[in-house]
Amino acid sequence: MKRRGKKIGLIGPIAILVLHPLPVQAHLNTTGLGPVYDGLLHFVLSPEDFVPALALALYGGLRGAPHGRRALFTLSAAWLAAGFVGMTLSTSGGGSLTAFSFLLLGGLVAADVKLSLRTTTALATVLGFLHGYLNGAAMDQPGTGALALVGLVFGVFVLVALCAAFVTRLHLPWTRIAVRVLGSWIAASGLLMLGWTMRRR
Repeated sequence: MKRRGKKIGLIGPIAILVLHPLPVQAHLNTTGLGPVYDGLLHFVLSPEDFVPALALALYGGLRGAPHGRRALFTLSAAWLAAGFVGMTLSTSGGGSLTAFSFLLLGGLVAADVKLSLRTTTALATVLGFLHGYLNGAAMDQPGTGALALVGLVFGVFVLVALCAAFVTRLHLPWTRIAVRVLGSWIAASGLLMLGWTMRRR
């Protein structure tokens, strides 16, 4: 009976925690630790930014250390520069472009396409400018938005550095196949996103 009474006594506090509404943020998730950490958290919790950066890191890793390093520094620099440009302008949507980046990068990983170092650089530049611009346009506060952008780009840098370095060290055939399967899932997600975007129009 005592155990049963304790269980019943826990229902009230648990119900309050579950049913208590939390504030919703439109663009930046507030951590309470400052705008830099808010930007970092925003990147981690935003699949539309996280997944294409991951796909580029996987591709750079499959192609080797020079491609991985070039993707790392080019993507981060382009993302930061375009983010500052985006803060001065406004934009709407970008869903179809994001879906296309899923499809393109995931497809490159899945097919293990051998691109030149120059093409990898161009790909990282375009991806960085696209997503950086969209992020910057969503951060309408010049002061805190700039710091949040720095935190976000730091997240991009760390993700690409770790994933590209990890994949570069994979030499067994089945490990590379596993990376390519992950790329196929990313491409399939992009295809679904593109279909959903077209359907909404």
